[in-house]
Parts: sequence; C-alpha cells; structure tokens
Amino acid sequence: MSVSEMRQTALAMVAKGRGILAADESTGTIEKRFKSIGVENTEPNRRAYRDMLFTTRGLGQYVSGVILYDETLRQSSHDGVPFPELLARNGMIPGIKVDAGAKDLALCPGEKVTEGLDGLAKRCAEYYKMGARFAKWRAVITIGKDMPTTTCIAANAHALARYAAICQANGLVPIVEPEVLMDGDHTIERCQEVTEWTLNAVYDALYVNRVSLEESVLKPSMVISGADAKRQAPVDEVADRTVTILKRCVPAAVAGIVFLSGGQSDEIATEHLDAMNKRFKGNLPWPLSFSYGRALQHASLHAWKGSAANVAAAQAALLHRARMNSLAATGEYRPDLEKKAA
Repeated sequence: MSVSEMRQTALAMVAKGRGILAADESTGTIEKRFKSIGVENTEPNRRAYRDMLFTTRGLGQYVSGVILYDETLRQSSHDGVPFPELLARNGMIPGIKVDAGAKDLALCPGEKVTEGLDGLAKRCAEYYKMGARFAKWRAVITIGKDMPTTTCIAANAHALARYAAICQANGLVPIVEPEVLMDGDHTIERCQEVTEWTLNAVYDALYVNRVSLEESVLKPSMVISGADAKRQAPVDEVADRTVTILKRCVPAAVAGIVFLSGGQSDEIATEHLDAMNKRFKGNLPWPLSFSYGRALQHASLHAWKGSAANVAAAQAALLHRARMNSLAATGEYRPDLEKKAA
C-alpha cells in the first residue's frame, strides 16, 4: 500500500461518527469472557461468536474497522466467506493485532514490556496479503509505588515506535496504543502526570524512528482516577484533563485518536467520550472516537450465551452500543437514549 493509500485508510478509520471494534482478544482472554457465560473455549465457538459480531446488519454505519486476532483473520463466516472479506463487504476495514503480549520487564519488578518485534516485518507482509490494512500494538504502563520507571516508559515507547515503522514499511497503518492502566488507588492527578510522560516519550520515539504521523492513529487511555481511588473524578473532569494532555503531547498531524475503554463500564466509557466531543467540538486538530473491546461487546456477549437462537438479540445489543458510541464521537449522546433502547 502506498503512502497515499495508507493516509486514506487512516482517515477512513476515524471518519465522522465511526469508531473501531476491538475483537482481537487472545485465546486466553476470550476464555475468561466465555467462562462468564458458561461457553466452552473451542475454535468453533470462537468462530461462531466473531461471526455473530461481524454479520450484524448495519454495524458498518458506526464501525469503521475491526481489530482481529491472528486466528480470527484466518477464519471464515458460517457461509464460507473469509472474515477479512466479509468485513470489507460490510464497509469495515480489517485490522490485526500484531504484538506478542506484555511480558515481565527485566530488572523492573511489577512492570511489563510488550514483545513481538522478531519476525514482525514478515508477519505484516503476510497480514497485508490476507486483507488487513491496519495493525495494533498495545503497551501497558502501571502506576504504583516507584512505578512507572523511566526504563519502562523508554522500553515501551521504543517498541511502539519500531512496530509502527515496520507496519508502515509493509503498508499497514499502525494504531499506537500506550495504555496507562487504571488498576490501583492513584489519583487522577497522578494519572495525568504519567499519561503526559508516556505520550511525550512515545512521540519522541516515533520521530526518531521516522514514523509518518499522518498515516498513524493513536489509541490512548483516558485520564481517570485509579479504580481503587477514594475519589472518582466526575465525567467533565476526565474530559478536561484528557484533552489537556492530548493537546500538549499529540502532534496535529496524527490522523485521529480512538480511545480504549480500559475496564470502564459500557455507559461510562460512552459518557467520557461524549463529554470530550461536546466540550471541545471544533477546537481540536484531530477527531476523537472509540476503539472499544469489552465496552462494545459486553452486552452482546451476555445476550448471545453461545446459542444460535440468541444471535438476533446479541446483534441488537452490539448495534445499540455501537450507535451510542457513534453519537458520543460527535458529541450527540444522551443517557436517556439508553433507557429508550431498553
């Protein structure tokens, strides 16, 4: 894919009112999700679940692209259409998770670095041939006693930048995902400080590694209170602090920003995104949208329960959440719309 094609893809990924469905759960992660509904974690069940998601009629109106796991990229729908082709037919761009997961960072107890650079160029070339047009790599930053360390921030920024460069060299638009975890009892002020530090390090590394920002998308965490913090910051404060940091750290050239939900509840993730777009509409250099996994799938998964008889209800639940987040991406969401749907 040429630079101009990658740029068109990046812009299409963040088109007005559309976001990204993260359906890239590893086999281990999907097992936890399936356990919650009493479904066995088998390849046919994983395929059936993703088939239910991807064949939802009208989903492409709200979802611009779908991040897939390696296994899913190679699977087909119940009527034999390869998933990448199925998504493209329905107006959604196929993407692929390319990292090998967060592993213990040597000499930094409690911290992680994401691995997967070995052989990445070859994998990216294969994924492109299979229909993928963008990729994702997630780095995790933990806030805790004496954490994060400069070592952790630098190692993850470097890995993200090397990944992004390799993707672009092979025609894939990189989603750059530095997640500051919400685990812990830290304040929102501490989260803001660490998020700013992380994003500055990431964009320094992207520059050093010659990554073209116009053909990239940022997937950050929001600036929120730690999950166990005594004070949970209200929605407007989360919106203000998050946008403040983005304006300080993210170059205007970046194609767009799609937030991860990071363990927030479905509706809170939607409310936070909506507040940012309501308060700063027209005053930002990039669109703010969503790239949610659990916060898009949770209601749908629990409606499905592994039964073909429940597919219509599960798809309705997914379409509703996608529509709510589409409205939030343009600052037009209202909580009463949830009640009307219920």
